[in-house]
Amino acid sequence: MERTSAPPRPSFKHIERPLIPPRASSVANGGNTTASNAQKSSFRNALVRVPVPRRLLDGVNVLRVNANGRTRPSFLTLSQDKFTLYLTTTKRGPQARGGLSLLGLRRSKSEGETHERTIDIGAIDRVQRGQGTTKFELAKNSRRSSFPGNISDDESFSTIAALDPKRSFSIIFRGERTLDLMTLEEDQRDDILDALDNVLQAYQQAKLKVTNEVLLLRHIWLDVDKDKTNLINVNELKMVMDRINVYMTKQQLHSSYEKFTKILGMDRQQRRKGMNFDQCCTFLHKIKRDSWMVKPVNVLWDQLFGQVMNNGKPRLTVSVQTFLEKFMHKKQKEFNVTEQDVRRIFERLHQLEFQNVEDHAATDMNRIDKNRFEAYLLGRDNAIFDPVRQQFDERLMTKPISEYWINSSHNTYLTGDQFTSQSSVDMYLFALNRGCRCVELDVWDGETTESTPVPVVWHGHTMTTKIRFADIIKVIKVYLNFHPDCYPIILSFENHCSVPYQEVMARVCVDVLGDRLYVPTEQSLFGRLPSPQDLRGMVVIKGRRPDGTLDDAEGYDTGEESDEEEGQEVPLDGTKVKPIVKHGIAPQLAKITLFHGTKYNNWDQSVMAPTHHMHSFSESKVRSLCRQSKGKKWAIYNQSHMTRTFPGGSRVDSSNYNPILAWSQGCQMVALNFQTQDAFLRLNDGRFRENGGCGYVLKPSSLMVNDDFDSNIPVIMTLRVLTGSCLPKPKGKSISDIINPYIRIMLFDVKNDEKEISTTYTTAVAPNNGFFPIWNTEKYFFRVENGSTATLQFTVYDKATGVGGADEFICSASVPITCLREGCRSVQLFDINNTRSGAFDFATLLIDCKLRKELAEI
Repeated sequence: MERTSAPPRPSFKHIERPLIPPRASSVANGGNTTASNAQKSSFRNALVRVPVPRRLLDGVNVLRVNANGRTRPSFLTLSQDKFTLYLTTTKRGPQARGGLSLLGLRRSKSEGETHERTIDIGAIDRVQRGQGTTKFELAKNSRRSSFPGNISDDESFSTIAALDPKRSFSIIFRGERTLDLMTLEEDQRDDILDALDNVLQAYQQAKLKVTNEVLLLRHIWLDVDKDKTNLINVNELKMVMDRINVYMTKQQLHSSYEKFTKILGMDRQQRRKGMNFDQCCTFLHKIKRDSWMVKPVNVLWDQLFGQVMNNGKPRLTVSVQTFLEKFMHKKQKEFNVTEQDVRRIFERLHQLEFQNVEDHAATDMNRIDKNRFEAYLLGRDNAIFDPVRQQFDERLMTKPISEYWINSSHNTYLTGDQFTSQSSVDMYLFALNRGCRCVELDVWDGETTESTPVPVVWHGHTMTTKIRFADIIKVIKVYLNFHPDCYPIILSFENHCSVPYQEVMARVCVDVLGDRLYVPTEQSLFGRLPSPQDLRGMVVIKGRRPDGTLDDAEGYDTGEESDEEEGQEVPLDGTKVKPIVKHGIAPQLAKITLFHGTKYNNWDQSVMAPTHHMHSFSESKVRSLCRQSKGKKWAIYNQSHMTRTFPGGSRVDSSNYNPILAWSQGCQMVALNFQTQDAFLRLNDGRFRENGGCGYVLKPSSLMVNDDFDSNIPVIMTLRVLTGSCLPKPKGKSISDIINPYIRIMLFDVKNDEKEISTTYTTAVAPNNGFFPIWNTEKYFFRVENGSTATLQFTVYDKATGVGGADEFICSASVPITCLREGCRSVQLFDINNTRSGAFDFATLLIDCKLRKELAEI
């Protein structure tokens, strides 16, 4: 795509509505109250009552593990309002008040730097016990390679001499960043993490009662309140506008500030000091409401409900009955929604705090005004991804495991490309926490320690680094300890080990996993496969389990297509790749293996094999099999047996292939490179957002029938992008140019069960506005061929303005057509790590979508 300069910046001098004078009570105390009935936001005090240990508020002694594997003594402190975590080299104590004071705190200059000193509670994705991160890995490796005499005596910056997993934990924030710590006392860790879990839970509940503008302002308040007065003056307000991506000239900003603060009744001295939090929220709400353009929400309100009520008065509110009939039933096609459901929706909307100069339905619980209507439109209850399909349903988990799509990873250990990147245990936790339930281990003979073989995991015949097989199994056990009810984790072994090393692999699995390891009996191998419910909380092994008695296993060799063999067709460094040496199978390892990989000859033969026999295919083989019109037989095979697919060997850069075609054939384990967050991995994220993100999605009924009838009737989808809300800067940066967002809409589909197809549209650029960008113009038309697997993807980019600059990814959302709801819907957007935290917690699109079945030709 050509990079062109952005269109001219919009002007805010044409404000459609006048500022409305506040009620008399709003100018009490010199105007330092909110302009909405003098009602202050309770959100900033929402976490105060959450009980936490006193020592966490005063500052807990911890060791911080740095990126180089070394440690620094530090203090971990939770602010008094419990919205902020500090990590400092000196004790802060009770003066740490979140947004009220950051005096003396050293902070990094940019959020893009790695040296974080503060973490916003809203940016935390999870807290994790143990040592399952790259930093801990580096620290352990440093300890292993260090002799006692080499350990530094410097108390402020030393190599870890002793790592205690029982005292270690990590705080994962903004998708992939980690703060890795170890308490000095064993009993402190769990108290700290239990408290943080409670605070995070309370935050998730509290944010449901405020608008996105309030959440966004609180998120940036720490950074923009430079003088720490808890007030925002006109100069700091310019920083606010830059952070939330709204362009205003200095003259426009000063003029708006002066007008607004005078209406609040603030005198000159108070205007110099600045607005408080609630007043700033009101100011942002007005900037968004009094747009220089006609807002799509206003147009939709007038179209649905009319500008005038039956009594001739202007339409300021809408009743329960009108909302039900004209919006929920007629527009949204939610015919199952009842009047009682709408009353519950209204009740939740009335619980929202609005920093606004006028509220037409503050007391009447049976009516809502336009502000609350807009809040509903942009909220999760109105999401295009059906919330019912997102909920976990345990009743769906009792089918044989072959009847599910399973979230799967390829070469899980790699952090980058397939040839030179680092291998890391951390990647297994990264994949598991992203919803993956089938991880891969390429296991090779390693060193021998004290006469004991040590199997290692790496991408053989490359320059990737090696990690210990045992460390991976241990970190999976740690994950299971804290997720005991997760659905089965499948370990896909690419086994290159000699028999002695395989015996160690088996012993490690048995010793570490214990009763979490699924050990199939000979009798259980006959008949249908177990269900995810049968295997809940267990680890299942995919590898090689020869037929016959286990004593005969030693000399067995499989013909299954492997990742390594498929990849040999591409020379990596110009040298000849050594042939892969195949070994027999150790009986101990065969005994604990369920899924046995076999070579494919034809589907008639494969479907007659025992159900625990399975195939693995590269992406090129998938396309070849589909082109040979063998797709239907393959889908029938996949009803009772398992298939794993993986990227082609030419993808040295760890790029991904389109998973849609393999899914359309019923392939369960469509393995992708999780370290590459591209469009195809985001398709995978959308596919497995269904069913509570548990990693298992029941395949559609169209893949579970044995006749040749194609139940997929083409559907015509019409879509319009109306507006956006609170779109952040790329990577959630705090300092960069105001964004120029545009949306790329893609439909990924399959035609005639044999090839992938896609349809792409791109919106115009909304210049210099990420806070409330407006499109509301073109209609886009899509023809959905295979509704069972087709997926719609929205991707937000920032248009480059400089010569030769590249457009930057901001956020995205993928919605399977089977989970899509028509009507005027919100699209909840996710960052590159598939999370909605920090600045991405509020990022939303508003779209209008219509579906109709294509009429068959007569």
